[in-house]
Order: sequence, then structure tokens, then C-alpha cells
Amino acid sequence: MKKLLNTLYVTSEGAALRKDGQNVVVAIDGHDRGRAPAHLLGQIVCFAQATISPPLMAFCAESGISIAYLSTTGRFLARVEGPQSGNVLLRRAQHKASDSPALALPVAQSVVAAKAANQRGLLRRVLRDYGKTMDPAPFALLDTCERRLSDAARLALDAPDLETLRGQEGEAANAYFTAFPQFIRNPGFSFANRSRRPPLDPVNAVLSLLYALLAQDCRAACETHGLDPQMGFLHRDRPGRMSLALDLMEEFRAPLADRTCLTLLNRRQLSAGDFRFEETGAVLLSDDGRETVLKAWQERKRETVRHPFFEETAPLGLFPQMQAQLLARHLRGELDGYPAWIWR
Repeated sequence: MKKLLNTLYVTSEGAALRKDGQNVVVAIDGHDRGRAPAHLLGQIVCFAQATISPPLMAFCAESGISIAYLSTTGRFLARVEGPQSGNVLLRRAQHKASDSPALALPVAQSVVAAKAANQRGLLRRVLRDYGKTMDPAPFALLDTCERRLSDAARLALDAPDLETLRGQEGEAANAYFTAFPQFIRNPGFSFANRSRRPPLDPVNAVLSLLYALLAQDCRAACETHGLDPQMGFLHRDRPGRMSLALDLMEEFRAPLADRTCLTLLNRRQLSAGDFRFEETGAVLLSDDGRETVLKAWQERKRETVRHPFFEETAPLGLFPQMQAQLLARHLRGELDGYPAWIWR
């Protein structure tokens, strides 16, 4: 089993990163503030105006450590990586499957069905934990949304084409985010609908950052197993879009990103002071708020769960790697279908 490597998050403005032997050193204002052994790192993610020395950049490329630059809101800006690896035959098989609706549809069906099932799983946890204390109207709303998600997951597996399947995904998303306000038990926060670019409330600010982090993990998983992160099955091809990474992350939105967001809010680990409210209407995380989210994200990834296909317990942070491996095996013809992960 692949070892779960750490991610070095750089959030301080003006940070300077350099190589010192087999270590990555972070300096601020000329003083060393942190040091990380390179063999424990899988990627470096910079949220701020940070500089990286050419020797360190070359070392990371040779060592398979990717470097990603994100805006302060978590929007992807750029990525630095070494030579492409992986089996060219696997990539040819992926491109062939992606171009063929008959081959792409079963993979996309598994992804959408698992996404809806995992959203339903999070909803059921809310009903289990808080259902007895809910008023009749919110309880009835969640019950209705649960049935809609169950229907969407079932119908996704029978969708005759990708357009119909995308419609089922849209129906599941509508049901899920209709129920989402009831998941938040902290009266200091509210949620009306999903907004991004920019996020218009604190909840969306947290979700946007977590989704950006999850997308980077899924892209790294695709590249680790020789897959082309740009060529997907569910998401349409678009210049600059990492469609396969976005496909892969759909299974993990609810159990990893959304669950982390709700934990932060409901345990009152975030407050209004952790956000900046801009004149444009955008709501952004403060430096302290972003640090709180990053710590919670790493803690969630370290939680262990049993993987039903591999029949072994592993950290949740490894599950994108495991699913990318299963997709690669399917494309090579070793598996009849792609076994998407359903959260239990």
C-alpha cells in the first residue's frame, strides 16, 4: 500500500522556500520557521506570494513532489511538476474510453451513483444525530431529500446516455443542497445556496477551499497511477480543466470536504472573526481561519476507514489513490467495471 505522504501548506506572505540537504526549509523575513524532510512530502501548496528557489524546484521535480499555487481563496492558479510518468498504453486506453460514449458511460454512472449515495450517507448521519430534536418541517424536508438522493443514485445506474446522467447528477445536487442548511447546527452560520468565484458567505468560503484541496489530491492520485488528469468521463473536456480529477473527487465531496466543513462549523472551531467580508460581496477566509481549515483537513485525511474492495483499513487521505488505482486497473482490462467508493 502506498504511504500517505504529507502536504506542506505555505500560507505566510513573503515566505521563501529552499533546499537544505534532503529537507525543505521555509524562511520568513530571513529567519527559518519550518523544516520538513522531503521523503515525507507528496506536494507543496502555496496560498501566498511565496518564492521557491530553483534548486528546490528541480529537487521536487526529480523527487516526484508537485508544487501547486492557489489564490488566497483556494482557486487553482498553476502547478509545477516533473516529467510525465505512467504507461503510455494506459493513457491510450483512457483516451479511447473517454472518446467512446459506450465505454465512458459505465464509469460515469458509477461516479454519479456513488456521489449521490455518499451525499445520502451524510444526510442520514444528520438524521441519526439530530432527527429526534428537529421540528416536523425540517425533518420532513430531510426525509424528502433523502428519497430524492436514493432515486438519483438508482436512476444514475440506468441512465441511457451521458446527458441524462448529468441531469440525474443535477437533481441529486439540488436535493443535497436543499437539505444542507439543516446540517449546520451552529446558529452563527447560515447557508442559502452554493456560490463560488467568489463565495458569498462563510460556509461557501470554507467549501470552496476544501474542494480546491480535494481536487489537488485527486489530480495527484491520477498522475501517480499514470492517468491523464485532463481526460475525464463525466466532466466535459475543456482547455485547462482537469476533468478526470474532477470526476474522481465527486465520490469524496460529502465524506471528506463537506464533513470537514460541518465539523468545523458545528464544533464552533470557526467564528465570524475568521472571515473577511469584502465590499464586492465576496467572503474570504482570514489567515487564521484558513490555517484552522487546513489543520482540520489534514486531521480528517488521517482518519482510518475500511476500504470495501481492498478489504483493508487505510487513512481516508489515501482513498483517492486507491480509487485511481482501481480506475487504472479497469482501463487496462483487469476489472470488468470501475468500483466507485461508497461511504459506509
